[in-house]
Amino acid sequence: MNTVAIIGAGASGMMAALTAAEDKKRRVILFERQQRPARKLLATGNGRCNLTNTLAAPENYHSEQEGFADTVLKAFTPQNTLDFFHALGLLTVEEYGGRVYPLSNSANSVADVLRFAIERAGIELRAPSLVREIRRNGKGYTVIADDGNTDADFVIVACGGAAGAKLGGVSDGYELLKGLGHKRTKLYPALVQLITAPEYPRALKGVRTDCALKLMSGNSILAESAGELQFTDNGISGPAAFDISRCASTTGEGTFISADFMRDYAEGTVLELLKNRCEALPTLESAQLFTGMLHNRLGRMVIKYANLPSNLTLSQLDDTQLETAAHACKDFRLKFIGTEGFDSAQVTAGGVKTTGFNPATLESWFNPGLFACGEVLDVDADCGGYNLQWAWASGRTAGRLGK
Repeated sequence: MNTVAIIGAGASGMMAALTAAEDKKRRVILFERQQRPARKLLATGNGRCNLTNTLAAPENYHSEQEGFADTVLKAFTPQNTLDFFHALGLLTVEEYGGRVYPLSNSANSVADVLRFAIERAGIELRAPSLVREIRRNGKGYTVIADDGNTDADFVIVACGGAAGAKLGGVSDGYELLKGLGHKRTKLYPALVQLITAPEYPRALKGVRTDCALKLMSGNSILAESAGELQFTDNGISGPAAFDISRCASTTGEGTFISADFMRDYAEGTVLELLKNRCEALPTLESAQLFTGMLHNRLGRMVIKYANLPSNLTLSQLDDTQLETAAHACKDFRLKFIGTEGFDSAQVTAGGVKTTGFNPATLESWFNPGLFACGEVLDVDADCGGYNLQWAWASGRTAGRLGK
């Protein structure tokens, strides 16, 4: 009987374990450094668990080795993910942009069906069990953990990345693979809050709005996104901010963020709407120019940003001032300072270099029987369920043990 040791009971590790256990002749051992598995999974999607995205495509994934993830993602698609979870008894619902959530609206449902499946498959869960080292021996590997050593024919490293330290994000996987000759790229926090000059965000804290964002350096667009934005006391958060955070975390000084708060309207159309407002409600104060178009606090802040006098009525605003207001609404600029750190990040950009692994099987090129999957590898994705799709797909591939 072959023994398979999987290190890390997160999304990719649990999928790898369940896949490996499909062969009943194998002994499958799942090591987890925390008391319970799937702790980080419970926090995804604001506790709802955005478990995949039906629109997942190669362009949603990033790696130093371009296209590395393509084979794995084609072999286990979002539909395969849905079929897998439906077979475990999980009901799901698809929302805007292809995002898929459990019908229960709770990440616990996803963790529970995985836990039940692991128990049913006879997988040995060792938790808490901190793995210190993986050593090659004559026939395979020896996994050295705090609770004892285990010999294994196959080892799958699924420790995750450095992001979300409070929820279990660690650097264990990088160190374990380094000991076996694998190198890693530089690491950056991704899907993380952006820190900007606080003048406007501080006054708008808690305001949510739909918008388009551009990360700019001079006249060059470094990254762009669209979706929900949330203002915080020192910057911006939400899916729109997260989608440009990967690029933002790698940029230097002198960048800024341009927000378009009426992305479905051309600037000329916004100007006409403002002129109509002035004609319809001439005695209204200028601070109410965007009432009914934008969140009240945001509308007032756009007026302040545009330097329109607050003591005027709408009838007193001239065309130049209205043009300035329309432009401010479409190009509201925030000076970019940096990102929050790994503790606040949902995903790690960077990881163990993928050039050391077979893209079809995720087996190490120079350590036969050693596999890696999930966030420990240098593969990350956009916000919206894409990263969990990589976790399921890569876990499935690694769990097949080269077959």
